[in-house]
Amino acid sequence: MLPDIVVRVALAGHRGRTGSELARALEAATDVEYVGGVGRGDDLAAFLARRRPQVLVDFTHPGVALDNALAAVRAGAAPVVGTSGLGPEAVDRLEEACRAVGLGGVVAPNFAVGAVLMMRLAELAAPFFEAVEVIEMHHAGKADAPSGTALATARRLAASKPGGFAHNRPLTVTLPGARGGEEGGVAVHSVRLPGVVADQEVILGLPGQTLVVAHRTTSRECYVPGVLLAVRKVVEGPRFYRGLDELLGLGGLGLG
Repeated sequence: MLPDIVVRVALAGHRGRTGSELARALEAATDVEYVGGVGRGDDLAAFLARRRPQVLVDFTHPGVALDNALAAVRAGAAPVVGTSGLGPEAVDRLEEACRAVGLGGVVAPNFAVGAVLMMRLAELAAPFFEAVEVIEMHHAGKADAPSGTALATARRLAASKPGGFAHNRPLTVTLPGARGGEEGGVAVHSVRLPGVVADQEVILGLPGQTLVVAHRTTSRECYVPGVLLAVRKVVEGPRFYRGLDELLGLGGLGLG
């Protein structure tokens, strides 16, 4: 039996490792009409005018993702952006563009359901601990550091601890950068290695104990359930979502 509503979906970045996985999933979904992918060097505006998708999913590069999403809005397609590295100002600009024409939109630092729950669980635990550090691990080809997920995690942790975290600053640093970056008293460390997909640990500390909340991925298939959820939700109305947690009804602070 065919679904009552079929959503026309296009994909920017369909030739990438994540994009190719998403393309297969979009083609297989019974409530999605996958109208095709667009890649680097293609005329996105012409593609959108010809294929007329209701949704454009973007998993490309932080240097082009905002322009792609704005082009989608101009063409009447709701943007679903999974590209990491968009700053708050870029997300604000996209939300304003969607609101102006009455479209929904989604920008999420991570579309893996487990990663979103990892952030939420760490956020709940944070007020009870004195210090916290985030270690994120991605494949060697990732364009940004830290990841959007790690940065969003650090900001959410900092917001959940009004008094702030204790952040160790050594008297002597023999290798610059050894303590990683810092966001709101949260240390953030980025690992880039072949063989890794996308992992993250949040390590919270108190005297005599630590709590580790970790998320591991084994393939890029991990993004499929979250992206399909976003595709289905974004056509229901003009709401703009900042993070998969909002789509899951978890609340939280998202990217803002």
